[in-house]
This record gives sequence, structure tokens and C-alpha cells, in this order.
Amino acid sequence: MHPLFQTEADLPSVIPVFPLSGALLLPRGQLPLNIFEPRYLAMIDDALRGARLIGMIQPEDEEAEDKPRLFQVGCVGRITQFAETGDGRYLIQLTGISRFRVQEEANVDTPYRQCHITAAPFAIDFTPRAGEEEVDRKALIETLKAYLAVNHFQVDWKEIHEAPNEALVNALSMMSPFGRREKQALLEAASLRERAEILVAITQIELAKSGDGSDTPLQ
Repeated sequence: MHPLFQTEADLPSVIPVFPLSGALLLPRGQLPLNIFEPRYLAMIDDALRGARLIGMIQPEDEEAEDKPRLFQVGCVGRITQFAETGDGRYLIQLTGISRFRVQEEANVDTPYRQCHITAAPFAIDFTPRAGEEEVDRKALIETLKAYLAVNHFQVDWKEIHEAPNEALVNALSMMSPFGRREKQALLEAASLRERAEILVAITQIELAKSGDGSDTPLQ
């Protein structure tokens, strides 16, 4: 955890938000982003002049392109890597700090949206590796094996077996190819154990759809 942000009280009450469907950021997770729209370039410029914070949040209504309704829960990230390309894009990496709940959208003149937020419902996010011992790691890895086999993906199993439960669950959740509502369910999970169970359940459904999940040893 960054030393400036140790509790929910350390976060500002208003943050810029980046609505992006299918993008999931979780506490201590790392999300690379390619920024090219002028309004979000301006957002990054302003964030770099301040605390480097951006709220990742998904649009609830993808049909409304200009100002879609937002899901009420997102995740605050801090810009921890930044590079500028020759064609004017920004390549950044956000490191997740805490989830937040939107209280209301701020009335601002900036080209990007800002929201009044609270992180109080997610105080557990400020405790690294909280609830790791409750995760059914065996079920998670068996599900991952089945999914990778069906989709012919290759992974570094040594890295997976060495990863702590929090890092494993959150990384798999962030990298999962599921839709925005599934990603939102993973984000809003009450605990690490619940997030792992949701991830296993969603993956089981996908395996069942493919017709290859019958032999998967899941609990």
C-alpha cells in the first residue's frame, strides 16, 4: 500500500473517474492502460499534478456513448508508471488502492467526469492479504486448469503456484475474459473468498457452455 493511502480516510472525497467497460482494477492489482482520447489525456495531466489518483469504473449502459450511467462501485488506482508515445498517447499503469462507492457525480467543468466517493464500505481493502486463508485454492487452480485446457492457453505454472492467494485471485479476476456484469460481480465481492467462489462459478458456467466442464473436479 502506498504510504499516503493507508486508510479510507486518506482518499480524497472527489476523484476523476474513467468509465471503461470490461476493465477491472482490484486493490494491489496492476492495470495497464493506453490513453488517447483528449478528455482522458487531460485527466492524466491533472492527476499527475496531484495525488495521481484515478477511479476506474464501468459504464452500466453501453448504449449511451456520451455520458453513460455508471455502476455504483469502482476502484481507485494510483498512476505508478507513465510513458508518453511519439504520437501523443499516454501509456500508464494503475495500481489499485481501494474500491469505492459513488455518492453522487460532481458538477465540474473538466472534460472528464468526477464523482463524490466513499471508500468506507471497503475498509478491508487497506489490509493486504485479508481473508487469504479462507480461499479454496485447490478449486480455483483446478478450474483454471480446465479453462486453460479448453482454450489452449499456456501459463507459467511455477508463478501461479508461488503466488499468494490474494494476488492469484485478483490477477485471475482482472485477466478473465468475462463480460462487464461478471467483472462487476467480481469487483463487488464482499471478501476474497467470495471473489474466488464467483470466479470459479463463472468459469464453470463457461465450461458448461463449451461442453467440456463435466469432468472438472470442482467444489
